[in-house]
Amino acid sequence: MKLNVPNLLTIARIIITPIFLAVILMDTLPHRFLIACIVFSIASITDAIDGHLARKNNQITNFGKFLDPIADKILTTSALLAFMSVGLCNIWIVMLVLTREFAIASVRMIAATNGVVIPANIWGKIKTVSQMVFTILIMLLGETWEILSNTNKVLFEKLPDLSLISNGLLWITAILTIISGVIYLNDSKKIIDFTK
Repeated sequence: MKLNVPNLLTIARIIITPIFLAVILMDTLPHRFLIACIVFSIASITDAIDGHLARKNNQITNFGKFLDPIADKILTTSALLAFMSVGLCNIWIVMLVLTREFAIASVRMIAATNGVVIPANIWGKIKTVSQMVFTILIMLLGETWEILSNTNKVLFEKLPDLSLISNGLLWITAILTIISGVIYLNDSKKIIDFTK
Protein backbone atom coordinates (compact mmCIF):
# COMPACT_ATOMS: atom_id res chain seq x y z
CA MET A 1 0.00 0.00 0.00
CA LYS A 2 1.35 3.40 -0.98
CA LEU A 3 1.03 5.89 1.85
CA ASN A 4 0.15 9.52 1.21
CA VAL A 5 1.76 12.44 3.05
CA PRO A 6 -0.96 12.78 5.74
CA ASN A 7 -0.62 9.10 6.62
CA LEU A 8 3.17 9.36 6.70
CA LEU A 9 2.86 12.27 9.14
CA THR A 10 0.57 10.17 11.32
CA ILE A 11 3.15 7.37 11.36
CA ALA A 12 5.86 9.95 12.15
CA ARG A 13 3.86 11.01 15.21
CA ILE A 14 3.92 7.44 16.48
CA ILE A 15 7.68 7.19 15.90
CA ILE A 16 8.35 10.52 17.67
CA THR A 17 6.41 9.48 20.79
CA PRO A 18 9.04 7.14 22.34
CA ILE A 19 11.67 9.84 21.75
CA PHE A 20 9.55 12.29 23.74
CA LEU A 21 9.04 9.72 26.48
CA ALA A 22 12.75 8.91 26.73
CA VAL A 23 13.66 12.59 27.02
CA ILE A 24 11.15 13.55 29.70
CA LEU A 25 12.04 10.53 31.85
CA MET A 26 15.78 11.26 31.67
CA ASP A 27 16.04 13.13 34.98
CA THR A 28 19.79 13.72 34.58
CA LEU A 29 19.27 15.57 31.28
CA PRO A 30 19.53 19.37 31.68
CA HIS A 31 16.36 21.15 30.52
CA ARG A 32 14.61 17.85 29.91
CA PHE A 33 11.18 19.49 30.22
CA LEU A 34 12.03 22.05 27.56
CA ILE A 35 13.52 19.48 25.18
CA ALA A 36 10.59 17.12 25.74
CA CYS A 37 8.21 20.03 25.15
CA ILE A 38 9.84 20.76 21.79
CA VAL A 39 9.66 17.10 20.74
CA PHE A 40 6.03 16.83 21.89
CA SER A 41 5.13 20.07 20.09
CA ILE A 42 6.61 18.76 16.83
CA ALA A 43 4.55 15.59 17.20
CA SER A 44 1.43 17.65 17.97
CA ILE A 45 1.98 19.84 14.93
CA THR A 46 1.96 16.77 12.68
CA ASP A 47 -1.58 16.10 13.94
CA ALA A 48 -2.77 19.50 12.71
CA ILE A 49 -0.87 19.27 9.43
CA ASP A 50 -1.94 15.75 8.46
CA GLY A 51 -5.62 16.55 8.92
CA HIS A 52 -5.31 19.82 6.99
CA LEU A 53 -3.49 18.15 4.09
CA ALA A 54 -5.89 15.23 3.98
CA ARG A 55 -8.88 17.56 3.65
CA LYS A 56 -7.20 20.04 1.30
CA ASN A 57 -5.86 17.42 -1.12
CA ASN A 58 -8.80 15.05 -0.81
CA GLN A 59 -6.53 12.39 0.70
CA ILE A 60 -8.84 11.21 3.46
CA THR A 61 -8.50 7.43 3.71
CA ASN A 62 -9.93 4.73 5.96
CA PHE A 63 -6.35 3.99 7.02
CA GLY A 64 -5.93 7.60 8.10
CA LYS A 65 -9.31 7.73 9.85
CA PHE A 66 -8.34 4.65 11.83
CA LEU A 67 -4.66 5.38 12.55
CA ASP A 68 -4.83 9.14 13.23
CA PRO A 69 -6.79 8.90 16.50
CA ILE A 70 -4.62 5.94 17.57
CA ALA A 71 -1.47 8.02 17.00
CA ASP A 72 -3.03 10.82 19.08
CA LYS A 73 -3.84 8.38 21.89
CA ILE A 74 -0.31 6.95 21.89
CA LEU A 75 1.17 10.45 22.15
CA THR A 76 -1.16 11.89 24.78
CA THR A 77 -1.23 8.70 26.88
CA SER A 78 2.57 8.58 26.93
CA ALA A 79 2.54 12.12 28.31
CA LEU A 80 0.11 11.14 31.08
CA LEU A 81 2.23 8.13 32.01
CA ALA A 82 5.37 10.28 32.03
CA PHE A 83 3.68 12.88 34.25
CA MET A 84 2.48 10.15 36.59
CA SER A 85 6.03 8.79 36.76
CA VAL A 86 7.42 12.17 37.84
CA GLY A 87 4.56 12.93 40.25
CA LEU A 88 2.62 15.38 38.10
CA CYS A 89 -0.46 13.26 37.33
CA ASN A 90 -2.88 11.42 39.59
CA ILE A 91 -3.26 7.72 38.78
CA TRP A 92 -7.07 8.11 38.65
CA ILE A 93 -6.74 10.50 35.71
CA VAL A 94 -4.70 7.90 33.84
CA MET A 95 -7.21 5.18 34.71
CA LEU A 96 -10.18 7.20 33.46
CA VAL A 97 -8.45 8.20 30.24
CA LEU A 98 -7.20 4.67 29.49
CA THR A 99 -10.63 3.15 30.24
CA ARG A 100 -12.22 5.53 27.77
CA GLU A 101 -9.55 4.87 25.15
CA PHE A 102 -9.86 1.08 25.43
CA ALA A 103 -13.65 1.31 25.23
CA ILE A 104 -13.53 3.46 22.11
CA ALA A 105 -10.84 1.27 20.54
CA SER A 106 -13.12 -1.74 21.10
CA VAL A 107 -16.03 0.02 19.42
CA ARG A 108 -13.78 0.95 16.49
CA MET A 109 -12.82 -2.72 16.06
CA ILE A 110 -16.46 -3.80 16.16
CA ALA A 111 -17.27 -1.11 13.60
CA ALA A 112 -14.41 -2.31 11.39
CA THR A 113 -15.78 -5.86 11.37
CA ASN A 114 -19.05 -4.36 10.11
CA GLY A 115 -17.21 -2.45 7.41
CA VAL A 116 -17.75 0.88 9.16
CA VAL A 117 -15.03 3.40 9.98
CA ILE A 118 -16.12 5.92 12.61
CA PRO A 119 -14.09 9.15 12.50
CA ALA A 120 -13.36 11.17 15.63
CA ASN A 121 -16.13 13.60 16.58
CA ILE A 122 -15.66 17.25 17.51
CA TRP A 123 -15.62 16.39 21.22
CA GLY A 124 -12.83 13.92 20.63
CA LYS A 125 -10.86 16.60 18.82
CA ILE A 126 -11.47 19.11 21.63
CA LYS A 127 -10.28 16.48 24.11
CA THR A 128 -7.12 15.80 22.11
CA VAL A 129 -6.32 19.49 21.64
CA SER A 130 -6.82 20.17 25.36
CA GLN A 131 -4.52 17.27 26.24
CA MET A 132 -1.82 18.52 23.89
CA VAL A 133 -2.09 22.17 24.97
CA PHE A 134 -2.12 21.34 28.69
CA THR A 135 0.76 18.89 28.26
CA ILE A 136 2.87 21.59 26.62
CA LEU A 137 1.89 24.10 29.33
CA ILE A 138 2.79 21.66 32.13
CA MET A 139 6.19 20.99 30.58
CA LEU A 140 6.88 24.72 30.22
CA LEU A 141 5.93 25.18 33.87
CA GLY A 142 8.12 22.22 34.78
CA GLU A 143 11.05 23.87 33.01
CA THR A 144 10.36 27.15 34.82
CA TRP A 145 10.10 25.44 38.23
CA GLU A 146 13.34 23.54 37.54
CA ILE A 147 15.25 26.67 36.54
CA LEU A 148 14.03 28.60 39.58
CA SER A 149 14.88 25.71 41.91
CA ASN A 150 18.48 26.02 40.74
CA THR A 151 18.77 29.79 40.42
CA ASN A 152 16.37 31.47 42.84
CA LYS A 153 15.51 29.37 45.88
CA VAL A 154 13.61 32.22 47.56
CA LEU A 155 11.22 32.69 44.64
CA PHE A 156 10.98 28.94 44.07
CA GLU A 157 9.81 28.36 47.64
CA LYS A 158 6.98 30.85 47.09
CA LEU A 159 5.66 29.00 44.04
CA PRO A 160 2.64 26.70 44.39
CA ASP A 161 3.19 22.96 44.14
CA LEU A 162 3.49 22.16 40.43
CA SER A 163 1.63 18.88 40.89
CA LEU A 164 -1.47 20.79 42.05
CA ILE A 165 -1.46 22.88 38.87
CA SER A 166 -0.75 19.95 36.56
CA ASN A 167 -3.40 17.75 38.17
CA GLY A 168 -5.95 20.56 37.93
CA LEU A 169 -5.30 20.91 34.19
CA LEU A 170 -5.27 17.15 33.62
CA TRP A 171 -8.55 16.66 35.46
CA ILE A 172 -10.10 19.01 32.90
CA THR A 173 -8.82 16.80 30.10
CA ALA A 174 -10.06 13.69 31.94
CA ILE A 175 -13.57 15.15 32.16
CA LEU A 176 -13.49 16.10 28.46
CA THR A 177 -12.25 12.59 27.69
CA ILE A 178 -15.22 11.01 29.46
CA ILE A 179 -17.70 13.40 27.79
CA SER A 180 -16.29 12.71 24.33
CA GLY A 181 -16.33 8.97 25.02
CA VAL A 182 -19.97 8.95 26.08
CA ILE A 183 -20.97 10.96 22.99
CA TYR A 184 -18.90 8.68 20.75
CA LEU A 185 -20.52 5.54 22.19
CA ASN A 186 -23.98 7.06 21.83
CA ASP A 187 -23.30 8.01 18.20
CA SER A 188 -21.89 4.56 17.44
CA LYS A 189 -25.18 2.92 18.45
CA LYS A 190 -26.84 4.66 15.52
CA ILE A 191 -24.58 3.07 12.89
CA ILE A 192 -23.38 -0.22 14.40
CA ASP A 193 -25.47 -3.33 15.01
CA PHE A 194 -24.08 -4.60 18.33
CA THR A 195 -26.33 -7.69 18.20
CA LYS A 196 -24.24 -9.35 15.48
